[in-house]
Amino acid sequence: MTRLTHTLSRPARRRPGLTYREVGATRTPDALPTGYHHLRHSTVVGHGRAAFEAAGAAVTTWRMHRSSGARVRADAGRAWPGVHLEVALGAGPLRLGVPCAVIWTAYEKERIGFAYGTLTGHAECGEESFVVELEPDGTVRFTVTAFSRPATWYTRLAGPLVPRLQHAYARRLGRTLGRLVRT
Repeated sequence: MTRLTHTLSRPARRRPGLTYREVGATRTPDALPTGYHHLRHSTVVGHGRAAFEAAGAAVTTWRMHRSSGARVRADAGRAWPGVHLEVALGAGPLRLGVPCAVIWTAYEKERIGFAYGTLTGHAECGEESFVVELEPDGTVRFTVTAFSRPATWYTRLAGPLVPRLQHAYARRLGRTLGRLVRT
């Protein structure tokens, strides 16, 4: 089996601009760092190799994010370690853009995805991964894994609302990806 995985840095080593120490921790979702809110949302988005490849392409080219209503500005058309991007949600003066950098990518036979980490200026501090897997029975599963904590006064003030919004957005991404795979 061919395995092509790239990582920006090793866990527990912060890169310039990143706002947290546990870089790469979403690679091992069962061992997320303490002191953060944890998120794990998984959903079936299709079946078979063609659905897997379509889902993987939609995730790694920002299509899934854009189709969910987010604005994405990236310095590359595909996720690779070191790519900087800004993901913005909302409209007009209520649009909130958050800077991130791709930490790791996986372009494997049965697993495609990436993780990005928060950069200075992001409202949260942490990392989030978006991974598509082709299971042995042909099921195509999309999983969002994240750990985060407030980095600004307004996310601290929002308290438990932020993790709820993050989970709602993860569910929206799953629904969006399922729709993209079916079309």
